[in-house]
Amino acid sequence: MNTISIIDYQPEFRPHFERINKAWVEQYFSLEPFDIAQLENPQEHILDKGGYIIFAKENDQIFGTVALIPSKEVGSFEMIKMGVDPKGQGRGIGFLLGKAILDKAKSIGAKKVELFSSSKLVPAIHLYKKLGFREVEMGCGQYGRCNVKMEISL
Repeated sequence: MNTISIIDYQPEFRPHFERINKAWVEQYFSLEPFDIAQLENPQEHILDKGGYIIFAKENDQIFGTVALIPSKEVGSFEMIKMGVDPKGQGRGIGFLLGKAILDKAKSIGAKKVELFSSSKLVPAIHLYKKLGFREVEMGCGQYGRCNVKMEISL
């Protein structure tokens, strides 16, 4: 049986980052300007701002991705753009990606990771809870499609 490897962003993986995330966003919502900016130019809008992007790879195929960006609060990061290709769903890839990005957050000294989601995304909410995230008050939402805020203390 092949194993899934978690690998860091490389410029040649940008099309996969865009493809995987556009697919799920367009399936449930519509792309917002910030989505397009992050997905089409992750170097400028995520990595150059102190963020990280990782991928789940098996053989030569990219099955999933997730990113981490610094939040306004010192020591806090936001988990963004988690997606798994439909061909890779149901194999625990989302959990592997979530664990790996939380490990990355710990390794860089993050004290907390937050995320914003939608109650429409029931499997995603279940995954986040399995990773240890808990729902918190939404506050003033910065994303039009989001009605759930979750966080985890590291």
